[in-house]
This record gives sequence, C-alpha cells and structure tokens, in this order.
Amino acid sequence: MADLAPVVVVIEDDPQMRRFLRTGLGAQGFQVFEAATGRQGLVEAGVRKPDLVILDLGLPDLDGVDVVKALRAWTRLPILILSARGAEQDKIEALDAGADDYLVKPFGLGELLARLRVALRHAALAPAAQGETFSTGNLRVDLQRRLVYVDDEEIHLTPIQYRLLAVLVKHAGKVLTHRQLLKEVWGPAYVDHAHYLRIYMSQLRQKLEADPARPRYLLTESGVGYRLRA
Repeated sequence: MADLAPVVVVIEDDPQMRRFLRTGLGAQGFQVFEAATGRQGLVEAGVRKPDLVILDLGLPDLDGVDVVKALRAWTRLPILILSARGAEQDKIEALDAGADDYLVKPFGLGELLARLRVALRHAALAPAAQGETFSTGNLRVDLQRRLVYVDDEEIHLTPIQYRLLAVLVKHAGKVLTHRQLLKEVWGPAYVDHAHYLRIYMSQLRQKLEADPARPRYLLTESGVGYRLRA
C-alpha cells in the first residue's frame, strides 16, 4: 500500500459484515469508517473524503443505487458494491448509475482486496490516461497519437474499433455495461443495439488477443458488459 493508508467508507447496515470488513481491511492497512444508513454514508463520504466507498444496496433508508447517484453528483471516487442481490439487472442498474464494480455476497476477502487494489490503481491512473499512453501486458495504446501496439507491432484499427478500445482504456479496470459502451461509442440512439457491441468486441479480440477465445485483456462480465484488465 501507499505510505498514507487508503481511506475507505463502508456503507452497510449489517453489523457483522461491518465488523468483518473493519477487521479484514484494517489488517491490510486500510483506514475504515462506517455508516449503517445511506444518509449517514453520504455524510461520512463528504466529511472523510475517502479514496473508495464500499456500498451495500439493501439499506434501511435509501436504496443503494440512489446513494450511488448522490455520490456521483459530486465525486468520481471509486464505488464498489457489495450486495446479496445477484441478479444481472441489479448489477446493470448499479453500474449504469455510476458504480465501478460489483461483488455478490458471500465473497472472499482475497477477491475483495484484489478488486479494491484495481479500483485504487484505476483512480490513480485516470487523470494521466486522458492524454498519455496506457499499457497492460504486451498491449500499448498511445492516446495522443491514436496508435495501438501489441508486442511493439502497430495494429491497424478502424475508427469505431479504436473508439471502443479508447473508452475501455479510459475506464480501465472498471466494468462497463453494454448500454454505457453503446452510448459512448455509437451514441444514445444505439443503446439497445447490443449486437453492434458483440461484433466489434469480437473484432478487437481478433486483433489484440493472442487467443481471442480466451482473452487476457478484453474481459466479458457475463450478462452485464465488458472490462479492460488494468
């Protein structure tokens, strides 16, 4: 971890889950603040200015999706959903509202910590990624010159293929829903044209992945969307 302990606000009404997170995250160097309601969580987030928020959807006063929307009105800090709601539509609704990731209860502490690390890395790199170079493994994207390389060999992409990749780079490590990607790449009129996305994602994998059937970078979040491995 960094020299300064990352600050996490946990918004969760279950005392046992809060204790589990406080103990597990604290042992890994996180500074944890807790809230048992959505309104209290919004206050904590405003006062503590955390590096990350962990949020349950089933709160006693507000729906977690409404908490996500309220946070997104003023901050871009990473929001990780922890919820017993495992339906695809619940995931899509939370991610469309602005959450960065979604983990279904029950979960392992190891996976949670890995996702927190990805979210914090993404948040730290986001300002630089706007006009510089993104790299992961043997994939490199020069955003200023609009050039893409695999193993230092330039890969030709069509304008739409590049635009799709650039949106994924901009949000590297974050799950993007089908609707989010369709809106950013093709525009609001195309949010129901999921077949466009499947076709172009397949094309990108053919050009960028060593084994398109088992992608290393362009990952599918089943029923929800896609994520570029950061």
